[in-house]
Amino acid sequence: MRSVPQFRIAEAARLLGVSDDTVRRWVDAGTLPVQPDASNRKVIDGAALAAFAREHAHAAPDPSDVRTSARNRFVGLVTSVITDRVMAQVEMQCGPHRVVSLMSSEAVRQLGLEPGVLAVAVVKSTTVVVETPGGSS
Repeated sequence: MRSVPQFRIAEAARLLGVSDDTVRRWVDAGTLPVQPDASNRKVIDGAALAAFAREHAHAAPDPSDVRTSARNRFVGLVTSVITDRVMAQVEMQCGPHRVVSLMSSEAVRQLGLEPGVLAVAVVKSTTVVVETPGGSS
């Protein structure tokens, strides 16, 4: 059985998309629990960090009033649109995540997609690949 990893302050900050100082403030306020590691450095238990991340996740408000079964919705800004006669590639920045979609040029025109437009990327897939660093178990 693998143990849950521990993360140093800087690692936690990168994972949460905030500064090291923000994580330190959360630690000092008791919002994010730390413990000493074998070298007496402050570390955050991976399970505690995951719970904190989920509890404090703040996505941009979804501008649509659509009811859907898709749960993977990413609100963001269109950053690039490349079109030809038939197809288009649309890139969005959704928080720290880059989302790329291939669609028809007609859909791009109908949706008015261009850099700076607020949009929602909806992902519904039968396959989602999950990877972990470090290789074998």
